[in-house]
Amino acid sequence: MGIILWLIIGGVIGWLASMIMRTDAQQGIFLNIVVGIIGAFLGGLIFSGGSINNAPLTIYSFLVSLLGAVILLAIVNLARRGRVR
Repeated sequence: MGIILWLIIGGVIGWLASMIMRTDAQQGIFLNIVVGIIGAFLGGLIFSGGSINNAPLTIYSFLVSLLGAVILLAIVNLARRGRVR
């Protein structure tokens, strides 16, 4: 059940981040899930001081994951186009 929840929440976070960064037309559901999961990992690393813990799903952890996904998309846009959208 845990992996299904990761995929659903990762998809939602990736979709929201792609809407914020205006890259939704370029991404499908698979990339939204990948961006959401990697963004959550990146956000957790940045905002927890480098330690990864198994925190429950709260509004704070959702926002940290969303911010991590937005940062990830900004880095990808910067590397791909030379500018952040």
